[in-house]
Amino acid sequence: MCDFDSDSIIDDIIRKGQKIADEVEVVYGTGKFIHASLKGDEIGEAGGSESWVFGIRIIDGGRIGSSTTNNPLKWEECLDAAKAGSKFADAQEWGGLPDASGTTGTPESRFDENLVLDSAYLTANIKELLNGASEYNVDVAGGGASASSSFYKLTNSNGLVYESVRTRTGASLETISGTSTGYESDSSCFADRIDPYDIGKKAAYLAAHSVDAGEIDSGSYDVILSPIAAAQLIGGIVVPALSGKNVKAGRSYFAGKLGEKWLDGSFSLRDDPFHGQGSKARDAEGVPARVLDLIKDGVVNTFCYDLKTAYKYGEQSTGSAVRSDGSPSIGFHNLYFEGDRQVIFDEKALYIHDVIGAHTANGITGDFSVETSNATWREGGNDGDAVRAAMLSGNIFEMLKSIAGVSKESRELGNVIMPSVRFNNIRVVGK
Repeated sequence: MCDFDSDSIIDDIIRKGQKIADEVEVVYGTGKFIHASLKGDEIGEAGGSESWVFGIRIIDGGRIGSSTTNNPLKWEECLDAAKAGSKFADAQEWGGLPDASGTTGTPESRFDENLVLDSAYLTANIKELLNGASEYNVDVAGGGASASSSFYKLTNSNGLVYESVRTRTGASLETISGTSTGYESDSSCFADRIDPYDIGKKAAYLAAHSVDAGEIDSGSYDVILSPIAAAQLIGGIVVPALSGKNVKAGRSYFAGKLGEKWLDGSFSLRDDPFHGQGSKARDAEGVPARVLDLIKDGVVNTFCYDLKTAYKYGEQSTGSAVRSDGSPSIGFHNLYFEGDRQVIFDEKALYIHDVIGAHTANGITGDFSVETSNATWREGGNDGDAVRAAMLSGNIFEMLKSIAGVSKESRELGNVIMPSVRFNNIRVVGK
């Protein structure tokens, strides 16, 4: 399986693909992944794998077909499957795949030359996770550590060739004390930017602190969403509303609101493809990526488009195509939340570490009702009494019209860079 010439195969796919379609695109990816999982406080499973994938997309008469294979020797069958798929697709307006024209910026390197993918690295991280957790009287329920290295190459029949390399490492730990649980994780492209000891300590603290959690009366309270909780709600509701596909289909709160101020004047949302874990010079279709001020000072500034959606509706691609299952779709690279940076922890508020059920929110209206997880009263920067799970409900778009402030520090959660966000008078349903 590993004995093949990827460049030769890509050339063959492009050459044969041009005989059966107007345009052809090939994505080649390869990677190495290692992991170790905890079962209690012992390593229960460990291993590694190598992978290869070829993704082929053809466009013929405005009809798009795609297929993938993880067997490089079956690329011809994959090409035939893409051609067959195009015959059943609806024809649409199509302006062509991008060529090799210059990019708009230089992304940060996302490759750690010092990251060694071996068992010793994982074992050391696991040990530090457990050492951190030992700071509190808790049991370890699970967790683990992982690391990977990957290579990506995008080629098309218009002469575009784009390559990138990336490493990633991560660790997580889940702890339990009585009926209380705590979970913490972190990831980075660089090994020296995660701290397994701190991850373990935070996970243990969350469980230990929640042991004697008290009830909260139903009512309206000042609430601070941690970066994790804020990313769950804002990422799950606001970001899809900025997709040009959803806007054009009438499935977005922002439909008809382009260029208008609908949110708090301090609120900005920016996609920066050059700084963060998702950094790249070109998007998943080869379109040069660029910084997008999606929301600027409360004004809905632009929507995101990939090539298919842009051509269909007479728009321009914003370089927002991403790949998750082989086919490109609209997404973002590195999402930055900006607001009025200030000290937001001095006055008493209910601090919510995480929420459960954000995926059930209404993506069109913004209405949500989620369960709080590891909530605590916080005042003067210090945690007070923990609060038993309650329900937080409201409308995220209405909340974003009046932001009480955001923390001076942000947290990198994958390719979302999010501060803690304070809101006043939010409905909490308790006892």
